[in-house]
Amino acid sequence: MRCKVCGKDFPSLYHFKTADTCLGCYEGMTDEERTKAAQPAKIFQMTTTAFTIDGYRIVKSFGVVRGITVRSRSVFGTIGASLQMIVGGNITLFSELCEQTRAEAFELMVLHAQEIGANAVVGVRYDANEVMSSVTEVLCYGTAVVVEPST
Repeated sequence: MRCKVCGKDFPSLYHFKTADTCLGCYEGMTDEERTKAAQPAKIFQMTTTAFTIDGYRIVKSFGVVRGITVRSRSVFGTIGASLQMIVGGNITLFSELCEQTRAEAFELMVLHAQEIGANAVVGVRYDANEVMSSVTEVLCYGTAVVVEPST
């Protein structure tokens, strides 16, 4: 990626999650500038499980993009969840872990799409598999596309 502030190349968005600013420039920013730099790109709003976006037409397709994350439950989290199971109801420790994992996989997918030049992702799906006992993989995937407003 190329930093919009200094113009230098910096590692992929997978490694440093700002829209388009390198770590060196980010560290020299005020709190207000950092908040603005960390705001998600417009592409986050241009994702759908459908294969079209109302009001837009697809002009280019880049193919499949994906975000993958693998998580495990800690011993303490498992003990806490076991205590919640005794009472019954929503097991919030696992719910929060699942939500964070899905959000991370989604973000990685969108950043992958942005990195290759897409401005939207259609056909978004999730998949999850248990890799081994207490270790789960979550995959978020879709088709990276360029869309423009339809006339």
